[in-house]
Amino acid sequence: MDLAFTPAEEQFRQDIRAWVRDNLPKDLAQKVHNAQNLSREDMQRWARILGQKGWLGYAWPKAFGGPGWSAVQKHLFEEECALAGAPRIVPFGPVMVAPVIMAFGNAEQHQRFLPGIASGEVWWSQGYSEPGSGSDLASLKTRAELQGDHYIVNGQKTWTTLGQYGEWIFCLVRTSTEGKPQTGISFLLIDMKSPGVSVRPIKLLDGSVEVNEVWFDNVKVPVENRIGEENKGWDYAKFLLAHERTNIADVNRAKRELERLKRIARSEGVYDDWRFRDEIARLEVDVVALEMMVLRVLSAEASGKNPLDIAGLLKIRGSEIQQRYTELMMLAAGPASLPFIEEAMEAGWQGDQSLKGLWPGALATSAPLAATYFNYRKTTIYGGSNEVQRNIVSQFLLG
Repeated sequence: MDLAFTPAEEQFRQDIRAWVRDNLPKDLAQKVHNAQNLSREDMQRWARILGQKGWLGYAWPKAFGGPGWSAVQKHLFEEECALAGAPRIVPFGPVMVAPVIMAFGNAEQHQRFLPGIASGEVWWSQGYSEPGSGSDLASLKTRAELQGDHYIVNGQKTWTTLGQYGEWIFCLVRTSTEGKPQTGISFLLIDMKSPGVSVRPIKLLDGSVEVNEVWFDNVKVPVENRIGEENKGWDYAKFLLAHERTNIADVNRAKRELERLKRIARSEGVYDDWRFRDEIARLEVDVVALEMMVLRVLSAEASGKNPLDIAGLLKIRGSEIQQRYTELMMLAAGPASLPFIEEAMEAGWQGDQSLKGLWPGALATSAPLAATYFNYRKTTIYGGSNEVQRNIVSQFLLG
């Protein structure tokens, strides 16, 4: 198995690097490199730039308006964007629901929904988890009852990431209680401006709002908003979750954050501590190993094998690495990582630069570290908890 890039692929990398350098707004890159809060407009501004180029759907085939890149080209695009400090593409539209619409939707749904996703104009949210139905997603209770040419939806979704910005939401809903729980689930696309939809923010420990509750109270959803067949939504959900778990691994962001960890360690004077340097080295070895695993997946995809069989393994290793680099950043900064002023962070302020930080002795790079550490406790839970993923991987390997 040859994991080296070809000359053509290296040229593709250089072309992408040049384009990102010329088109990525400097203020956005500055925010990303320093872990400052990104507003909706920040995220959507980069999405629109990519949309105008036809690259927001960078993984889409040409038949649906994408560039038709190979798996390796997609990887190189992701890597160059991450290393340059581009905001991460909000995945719910272009990465998650769009492939489901392409694979299982009809022609009318393709024409209706895909252009708004490709342009970055329409913000999508994900409606999967419910109170008591997270890792055991098949136990979901949000109900959709068919009445003529529409469904009436009642229930609740929770932990809906960035749902406060959502314009459309794709949901798993129960349309039958007969047979196994998985056989009675359908996949609906719901306009969040519909009467009866309400979004209730969940405030996190750091004062931010990233996740939400979404309530459905007699929400009317046209039948034409159902993807595929009724009661077949579990099959479509599994297809989507495989893409989500591969996306969670995000080795390219790990490579960028590894370099940020080194910068923080140097600025805080702990980079020359050999015991701390050992921890950085262990993390770097694991990041390289994760990258090799990703490249093996890409090689398998190029040879026609199914690369999604180890999506759970990628999710496990990627999420654990994300937690480790946030831990090491906070350890490097020590007490300086603790202060957090929500209003100041919202305004993009990270310390008095004349003092090199929030106060003498505390560097500006330290400001968001504790909040990021707490936030990343979620990575081993969402997208299917790592405990469940280990069971799936063991069943795949051992039968």
